[in-house]
Amino acid sequence: MSRYAAVTTHLETPMHHRALFLSLALVATPLYAAGHSLHVVDTLEQRSPIRLTATQKSHIHLEMRMFLSNVQLIVNGIANNDMKMVAVAAHEAGMAATQDAPAKLSEKLPPAFNQMRLATHKAFDDLSRDADSLGDSAQALKQLGQIMNNCVNCHSTYRLETGRR
Repeated sequence: MSRYAAVTTHLETPMHHRALFLSLALVATPLYAAGHSLHVVDTLEQRSPIRLTATQKSHIHLEMRMFLSNVQLIVNGIANNDMKMVAVAAHEAGMAATQDAPAKLSEKLPPAFNQMRLATHKAFDDLSRDADSLGDSAQALKQLGQIMNNCVNCHSTYRLETGRR
C-alpha cells in the first residue's frame, strides 16, 4: 500500500470525521458570530438617543473634538509646568466656544445633556482662571479630572443620531 493510500484510509475513519467537523465548527463559529455581533451590540445599547439634524450632530462632534484637543494641550501644559498654555487651552474650550452653535440647538438637546454640556464649558473657564491666577499644576489636574468626569458621564448616558423616528 502506498503512503498516500495509508493516509487517506486513516482520515476516513469516523473519529477523524468528527475531528474534522469539530475543527470546522471551531473556525466557523467565530466567523458566524462576528457577522451577527452588531445585533448583540444593538440590544445591549442602553444610552439615550438624541436625535439631531446632520448639521447639529456635526456641531456637537466638532465641539467634542475641540474638548479633546484642548485637553491634550492642558495635559501637555501641566506636564511641562506651563500654566499659561493650560490657561489659554482651557479658555478656548470655555463658554466662548458656545457662540458658534447652530440656531435652536439648545432647544433640541435634552435639558440634562445641555446642563452637562454648559457645565463642562464653565469648568474649562474655571480651570483657565485658576491656572492663570494660582499657577498650581496639581489644582489644574484635579479640575481637569472633574471635567473628564463630565465627558465620561455624558458619553455613558447619550448617543447622537440623525433623522426622525
